[in-house]
Amino acid sequence: MAITHQSSTKQDILEYLLKRSQATALELAEVLDVSPQAIRRHLKDLETEELVVYSSVQVGMGRPQHIYQLSRQGRDRLYRKINKHQSDRYGEFAVSLLDTLAETVGREQVSTILQKQWERKAQEYRDRLGHGSLQERVANLVELRKSEGFMAEYHSVESDTSSPQDSFIFMEHNCAISNVAESFPSICGHELEMFAAVLPDCQVERTHWIINGEHRCGYLVQPRKVQADE
Repeated sequence: MAITHQSSTKQDILEYLLKRSQATALELAEVLDVSPQAIRRHLKDLETEELVVYSSVQVGMGRPQHIYQLSRQGRDRLYRKINKHQSDRYGEFAVSLLDTLAETVGREQVSTILQKQWERKAQEYRDRLGHGSLQERVANLVELRKSEGFMAEYHSVESDTSSPQDSFIFMEHNCAISNVAESFPSICGHELEMFAAVLPDCQVERTHWIINGEHRCGYLVQPRKVQADE
């Protein structure tokens, strides 16, 4: 039982670092409700396994504070675990197939094919999201993406208008189609269009992008403003 608990705590540490980019041992201890001594032991093990790295930051007159982050190996391992139901070979096959199509019909035509695929996906999502409130639809979208291998979540954001409306940040901490996105980055543009089509009464803007080196893909979802003369 102890081994299982330790393994679970280490996994929790890795997932937290994936979501938040970085954290101190004390922050991890508080969030995961584990003693600081135990967290430091887990971090030491993860460092030995080359799954986490740290940098030292001087705070006040005390000892330097260690700020922990996932290493590339840690991120890759976590992605494989999150996407355990997917095979890397499927991703390689998809890229190979698209490369063949590009050589045969041209990359512009491939982009058109991908656009059609996302339009079909958007219609599927819209049919499954229902007609509830925006929060209900965003929550349903998160669950749909989770079922497809994405580590997705959302949270509300405050409106800066005098008439507050619900707005949300929709986030994906991994990319289940990263192999394809790296070779055909236009697919990310189609994905943004897909989310906008899924939520037609909203404005959807990209805020973070994994392909640009950030640790997640993020989208701001907010209701479209109604013009005063409408």
